[in-house]
Amino acid sequence: MSTPVLLYRLVSPTLLRTLMRRTGTGASVSVRTLAQKAGLPHGTVGNLLTGDQESVAEVSARRIADVIGVDILVLFIPMQRAAASTASPVLADSA
Repeated sequence: MSTPVLLYRLVSPTLLRTLMRRTGTGASVSVRTLAQKAGLPHGTVGNLLTGDQESVAEVSARRIADVIGVDILVLFIPMQRAAASTASPVLADSA
């Protein structure tokens, strides 16, 4: 059985676009340059910016954040694993 992939949802395409205009170094980065430096297809970055794609694998989210120069949690929100367990959660008794 393979390890489930943890997905990260982009906080906001507008935030990504803003941070691309002024990265951690103060320079701007284009869609193609960000994709190239992150080792991703430029379509992935473009789709995140248009909202056609809302999430990426953890490794991709980390690469994007690293290139821009921010912590991953500035740009992305961790989501449930793609292959989530079917077990029911145990809830604490409120009584």
